[in-house]
Amino acid sequence: MESSCPHDQLEAIKSLLHLHGWPDGSELSRQWLVGDGSDRRFCRLHRNDGVTLLAVVPPVDNPAGMKEAWAGYQIGQHLYQAGVAVPRCYGYDEKSGIILCEDLGDRLLHGVLADLNQQEKKHLYEEVIRELVRLQVKGREGFKAEWCWDTAHYHRQLMVQRESEYFRDAFCRNLLGINNFAPGLGAEFAKLADLAGAQPADYLLHRDFQSRNLMLSDGRVRIIDFQGARFGPLGYDLASLLLDPYAALDVGLREQLQTYYLTILSGYIPLDPHTFNEGYYYLFMQRNLQILGAFAFLSQQKGKVFFKAFLQPALLSLQEHLAGATGASFPCLRALLDESYPLLEQYL
Repeated sequence: MESSCPHDQLEAIKSLLHLHGWPDGSELSRQWLVGDGSDRRFCRLHRNDGVTLLAVVPPVDNPAGMKEAWAGYQIGQHLYQAGVAVPRCYGYDEKSGIILCEDLGDRLLHGVLADLNQQEKKHLYEEVIRELVRLQVKGREGFKAEWCWDTAHYHRQLMVQRESEYFRDAFCRNLLGINNFAPGLGAEFAKLADLAGAQPADYLLHRDFQSRNLMLSDGRVRIIDFQGARFGPLGYDLASLLLDPYAALDVGLREQLQTYYLTILSGYIPLDPHTFNEGYYYLFMQRNLQILGAFAFLSQQKGKVFFKAFLQPALLSLQEHLAGATGASFPCLRALLDESYPLLEQYL
């Protein structure tokens, strides 16, 4: 292995490989991979017989990155043992935060969608939904709050500060240059958080459950980037999956999949579909605001231009969601979205 990372990290990878029964790391070929929005790095390790493993390497001298790595290892072990479709973790180095895990290959769900017809998409997303429900319900059994590195619960303060206000600051103010906001906007953010926060929140929440965090490996769907898991409401991850700007699922398919989700979920827990769908409306809004804030920040502040192309679909999704009668309860937000659209077209 060449020194594509500091010496101590290379030595940690070699040590983990040795503990796993592999030959000395210097005899292996390696390939460095790039993630999407994360500061982590990924090193694919190739053995001469074709077997591969993946080393997940946190950023150097970053306490938050180390906490995230520890959470990823603990949560990954728990989910794998619970039968959730995540990669197997083989080892963890406490000093460097490096995780050695199963290599799932390169086939993201996002990467195959363009080649599928509507029925094939529906079939594949039904498998995804079955895995999502297993994660949410079975994954919460025995899940420990102390594993979480970035809050143990999806709560009201997080909704306001890191989703609604994140959208206002990163997307509207910093990206589009909007500096004057309606006096009632803050009250609408608070109302939205109250409504979204009224949903039962004792299930396991992935929090970034979308097509670039789902892989196809050995003929089945696998879930990655689960290190931010915490307790939360069921509808949030479903919203993440169905409004996903990367996938751009049409409305008809989204409605079919939402119904399918309720069918599968009802096999695990007692369920009132009407109550679920009411709460889902507000969780969908929260997730959409978070996406716009995150994509704006990543494309502008972090220089990750990949995300720029998905800003417009994400904005259109939120506008369409608020266009109906329920959305009339958020007039300030609707007006802000109308103001944002032409400014975003200019930016793009």
